Amino acid sequence: MSLSLFKQSKRYFTGITILLGIIINPLLVTAEENVNVRFSWKLKGEYAPLYHTQASGKFKSKGLSVNLGEGAGSQAALGALIQGQEDVVIMPAIFAMTAIQKGMPIKIAAVYHRSAPVVFISHPENPILRPSDLEGKTIASAVGETGTSYLSTFCAINNIDCDKIKLIQMDRGARVPTFLAKKVDGVSAYLSNDLPILEQKTGIKFAVLNLGEFGLEIPGMSAVVSDKGIKENSDTLRKFLAALGDGMAATRNDPTAATSSLRKSWDGAPSAAIVEAQVQATIDAVSFPAGKPVGWIDVAYIQATLDMLTEAGTMTDAKKASDFFTNDLNN
Repeated sequence: MSLSLFKQSKRYFTGITILLGIIINPLLVTAEENVNVRFSWKLKGEYAPLYHTQASGKFKSKGLSVNLGEGAGSQAALGALIQGQEDVVIMPAIFAMTAIQKGMPIKIAAVYHRSAPVVFISHPENPILRPSDLEGKTIASAVGETGTSYLSTFCAINNIDCDKIKLIQMDRGARVPTFLAKKVDGVSAYLSNDLPILEQKTGIKFAVLNLGEFGLEIPGMSAVVSDKGIKENSDTLRKFLAALGDGMAATRNDPTAATSSLRKSWDGAPSAAIVEAQVQATIDAVSFPAGKPVGWIDVAYIQATLDMLTEAGTMTDAKKASDFFTNDLNN
């Protein structure tokens, strides 16, 4: 065989080898790992960091294909997580802790809102601005509603008499209409959801009592995963949390862009002004700990929450604080 013919044959077989490698192993070139994420509720500004992470390509840069989906409550979302239909649930950490205490095989992998942006709102002519202003007031309440569930703890922290606060029990959906009709003095709301909508709808600038500013830290927005997912899918979950951490920082740097990212995926979204107010309140409540990833959890924080739940009477014989969370995926 001539030298020229040998070289041509070598190039031919080399080309065939490369082509076969691509055909046989396409996943090495194009594969992305799927991650199914379920929210615990319908779309709201609080979820903007996830959509902004996706829109800015941060998930894709980690080799992830992330599916974001609305929810219909924490219980349903956690059920889907346990059944393996979802990989991550975005939900209030306080409700995840209750589920873990009852034996659900899940862990909190990141807490973004160490203190959920929950407030009591009141009418400007009869404002509730400080804890002591609650005394003598009537507050709309519902079973499981965040703002009043830990009112006894809030009273203890701020040395006020809870017996002087009248809670009016009603259906969850009736609370706000009853408040707007001025049949009660106050109602709880989320800065990252309800309040911007109510203020635009009514044209009223409501008086606000921020529970977190007066000592009541209710663990809010968090990423929750299953024990099975931790065991079988830890690398993918670690990439997801790293990308979302970058997305949180990007949202803080440009909440207007994050608002746009969310609204593009939100049919029937409120106005850009309302959504941006929700997004700003959301990112203002996110903790960015020095020297740690966004969402990092410390055991003392979890223990303080367990103490609060025990004091409020919503938890007895609490598990060890370390049973509720893991930082192994967020490092």
